[in-house]
Amino acid sequence: MADAVTTVEALKNAVAAFASARQWESFHTPKNIAMALACEVGELLEPFRWLTGDESYAACRNPATREAIADELADCVNLLMLFSVHSGIDVSEAFFAKIAKNAVKYPG
Repeated sequence: MADAVTTVEALKNAVAAFASARQWESFHTPKNIAMALACEVGELLEPFRWLTGDESYAACRNPATREAIADELADCVNLLMLFSVHSGIDVSEAFFAKIAKNAVKYPG
């Protein structure tokens, strides 16, 4: 699977199926998912603590840290997709609506 060929719908379906197979849906309220996302974002930040900008790029290229960073990124995406599923908010619609708002707020 790669970004160029994977749809948002496929990501949402995969995470929903994973949770359903484990009967976790009762725990997946928008509030709980948002709180879990905040925790995972903190975990994504951890490998970058005290690094310069250039060092942070190097950490993403370094095989010793890249896998851990990718795992935390995946946890964040997982929770974002779960939030979309359980809140009924369409990710693509929300994304492009926000881009349009930002274009007005920050004209190029």
